[in-house]
Amino acid sequence: MKYKNLISYLLIVIGGSIAIYANANEKQSVFLLIIGIIALMYGLFRLNSSLTSKPPKDDYKINDREE
Repeated sequence: MKYKNLISYLLIVIGGSIAIYANANEKQSVFLLIIGIIALMYGLFRLNSSLTSKPPKDDYKINDREE
């Protein structure tokens, strides 16, 4: 699981740096910009799919008080 997150972070950093590099030149390289954005978005997608919005069920505290 940690390697999956590491690969996602690397894709985000590499994709972002490629996109910035392609956009920083006087003559912009559209092909490099598209590749960088695709790598960035794929890394974000992978990272988002591995994160959960709910805590594990063990963390839920249930009050069994009768009222």
